[in-house]
Amino acid sequence: MQGFGGDLIRVPYRGNHEDPAALLDAARKAQARLVYLANPDNPMGSHHPAEVIEAMVADLPPHALLVLDEAYADLAPDGTVPAIAADHPQVIRLRTFSKGYGMAGARVGYALAEPALAGAFDKVRNHFGLGRISQIGALEALRDQDWLAEVRKRTIAARARVSGIAVANGLTPLPSATNFVTVDCGRDGDFARAVLRETVARGVFIRMPGVAPLDRCIRISLGDDTALDVLEEVLPEALSAARA
Repeated sequence: MQGFGGDLIRVPYRGNHEDPAALLDAARKAQARLVYLANPDNPMGSHHPAEVIEAMVADLPPHALLVLDEAYADLAPDGTVPAIAADHPQVIRLRTFSKGYGMAGARVGYALAEPALAGAFDKVRNHFGLGRISQIGALEALRDQDWLAEVRKRTIAARARVSGIAVANGLTPLPSATNFVTVDCGRDGDFARAVLRETVARGVFIRMPGVAPLDRCIRISLGDDTALDVLEEVLPEALSAARA
């Protein structure tokens, strides 16, 4: 945005959540044309219930367009996805097949928007569209809702296990509505970066938020039982090294 002459205005989190009320206040003061919100959120994994997002949409200033990133919506708890008309003139909803449907390599994303709004974005989008194989795969994935339900079940179980591993090591897992668990290391960003460094050095790749005060946390993606066995073995070693 800044590269095209726009001004980027950042709004701090409120606790572990993005702050819809503060975003709206900032949009009014700056006469912002675009307001971006991710629900569920990356990198904290938190989410707002549907009624919070619906209230935000109802309170949008007339000059603003809400870009609602719902990449993790397929993995979120019931009651997270808001009821917003698909042709709402002030909302564009972004979705992907990379998370719940597990098609990250196909790079299939899409938007839900009012026809005139979709047409405006179509004028400036990358002219290289999706390959035919990706399109066919996405359509077949939509038809297989039983598999998505299985993925959701496995995701819930893996979130519980990662959270349990964190607690067993004296850390605080944050409630997650995504395919990762963000873990509060209980100290500052330097300590969290040391934990990350020691974990990666032992062959387990994790990430972390890059901005204080969120950088007190590490972000652990979910995996199958074999992968989480490795995490359970490596995390205490990494913590011991970081504390030393």
